[in-house]
Amino acid sequence: MMLHSKVMKNIGSLLAILGLLGGQLAPAHASMVGTTTAMQQAQRSFERAELLEMLDRDAARSQLQSMGVDAEAAKQRVAAMTDAEISELNARLADMPAGGDAVGVIILLFIIFVITDMLGATDIFPFIHPVR
Repeated sequence: MMLHSKVMKNIGSLLAILGLLGGQLAPAHASMVGTTTAMQQAQRSFERAELLEMLDRDAARSQLQSMGVDAEAAKQRVAAMTDAEISELNARLADMPAGGDAVGVIILLFIIFVITDMLGATDIFPFIHPVR
């Protein structure tokens, strides 16, 4: 019995050592982040936060609700948008007149949501069936 437990202890120790020595670690790569890259990332974060903040406004929420869109679903969709979609949306916002920004943004978001529903990327509107 004593010999059996000593052999098992040695085998356990050997397996632990082999596990530690045999495990591969992924090499860490470090590189410099350029100023341009850092500024672009900061700009994208700012643009996304700006759109989400706009969706928190009462006028935007009421306009979305009148179109049958849940404000939280719209915020989740904006959070899931790609950087290119956010940039395109902000470019369209910049072209809009100063007084009508909220209504124009809501209509633009509504159109984007309808298109993404038709493509099957989202399921916000129950009356829209994805194209197959």
